[in-house]
Amino acid sequence: MYSHTRKLSALALAGVAAAAFTLAACGDAGSSGTTAPQSASGAGCAPVAGTALVMLADDKHLQNADNVIAVANAKAATPALIAAVDKVGAALDTPKLVALNRAVDVDRKTAQVAAADFATTAGLASGLSGGSGKVVVGAANFPESQILAELYKIALNAAGFTATVQVAGNRELYEAALERGELTVFPEYAATLTEFLNQKQNGKEAQPKASGDVTATVTALKGLAEKAGLAVGTPSAATDQNAFAVTKAFADANGVKTLSEFATKCSGKASVLAGPAECPARPFCQQGLKTVYGIDFGSFFQADAGGPQTKTALTTGKASLGTVFSSDSAFAAS
Repeated sequence: MYSHTRKLSALALAGVAAAAFTLAACGDAGSSGTTAPQSASGAGCAPVAGTALVMLADDKHLQNADNVIAVANAKAATPALIAAVDKVGAALDTPKLVALNRAVDVDRKTAQVAAADFATTAGLASGLSGGSGKVVVGAANFPESQILAELYKIALNAAGFTATVQVAGNRELYEAALERGELTVFPEYAATLTEFLNQKQNGKEAQPKASGDVTATVTALKGLAEKAGLAVGTPSAATDQNAFAVTKAFADANGVKTLSEFATKCSGKASVLAGPAECPARPFCQQGLKTVYGIDFGSFFQADAGGPQTKTALTTGKASLGTVFSSDSAFAAS
C-alpha cells in the first residue's frame, strides 16, 4: 500500500489535540494485542472475517474535512491557473481518487500514466485557456500527491502554461517554497493545511480552525492563506481523511453502512476496535466514536494507522471496526 506519511506528518508537527488522530489514531502506548477498555455497554457485534472491506459513512462529521484543494503562490494565482487546477478538483470524487491510487498501487502504473488515462476520460484538456509562462507544480513524496500534481500539470499545459512537476520535501519545506514563489501550485488537503498555517501563524496552542464542515474549514483556510501570500482554489469532493471500515461480510450481517448505524446496532461488549496505539486517547478515534456517536467497545486491538495490520485484523476476524484512510486503494471497486 502507498504511504500517507507525508500528508500526515504535518499534523503531527502541528500538535493540536483535534488533529492528533491524523498521525496516529488509536491504543495504549507500549501495549500489543487486544486490551479491554474501562467500560462497555450493550451486546455489540463480534468481528466477521472477510476479504473485502467497506468504509462506514461518517454521517455526523467526526473527522476534519480533508478535501483535496489547490494552494498557489498568490502572485502567480491568475484566473487561468486557478481555473485549470479547479477543473481537476471538480473532475474528482473520493471513489475516483481511490481508483487512481489503485492504478498506481495495485496495477503498477506510474503516476504520469494513471493521470494521463484519467485526464483523457475526464476531458481535462478541453475548455481551458488564458495561461502563459512557466509554472512549477509541487508534489509530496507519496503517489497520491504525485498523481494529483500530474493532473494539475495536464490541465495547466492545456490552458497554455508550460508546467513541470517537482517532488518536494515535507510541508514545512514546500509551503515556504510556495510563499517564495519557487513552487507555483500544490495539491493539498483542506483541514491539514488549515491547521498547519494556523499553528505557523498563531502558535502551537492555537485554537483549531478546521472541522468536519468543509465550507467553514475552507473559509478559515482562505484567511490564513492570504496572510501567508497564498491563494487556494475550490475544494474537491475527493477526500483523503481518517475513516473507519468493516468487512463487507460484517456490514451485510449487521446491516450497517454508517457509523450511526454501527452505534445503534453494534455498540457494546462484543465489538472490537482496531487501530494504532494512540486511539483510545484521541478525539478523532475511540474518544470521538464515544463522544460523537456513543459507541462502546468491549476491547481494543492494537494495530497501525490505516495500514496492513489494521486491515488484517479486520479481514481475519480479530476486529469489528478499524481505522483506515478514505482514499485507500483497498476500497477500489474490483
